Amino acid sequence: MTEIEKSPGEYQVLLTLQASQLFAEIKDRREQALIIVRLEKLKHEPEKQGKALSADLIGYRSIRAVGQRYRIIYRVEPDKVMVIVVGIGRRKDGDKRDIYEVTKRFIAQMMSQRANE
Repeated sequence: MTEIEKSPGEYQVLLTLQASQLFAEIKDRREQALIIVRLEKLKHEPEKQGKALSADLIGYRSIRAVGQRYRIIYRVEPDKVMVIVVGIGRRKDGDKRDIYEVTKRFIAQMMSQRANE
C-alpha cells in the first residue's frame, strides 16, 4: 500500500495496490495533482465527506475529484485512524471501466481470495 504523509491527529490515508495502479494510469498531471489535493482532504473527518455507498460497495464511501469526472472510493477504519483508498477513476455509467464496476470486481476478487485461504 502507498501512504500519504500525515501529521499527528490526522487520519492515515493508504492506497491499495489497485488504487495506486489506477492513479498511475491517469496521464494528465494536472488531474493527478487535483486528485492528490482531494486525497489530502481525507485526512480530516473522512467519515463526513462524500457519500456512503450501498449494495456491493456497502461499508465504502465515494467522493468526487477533478470536478465531477473522477471518484475516489475508500473505507474509513476509525479504530485504526486510517482511510483505505480502493479505487480512483472516472465515472462512466454503464461502462465496464466505470470506477464503481472496477472496484466491485476488485473487492469480489479480494473476498474470494480470503475465502480460499
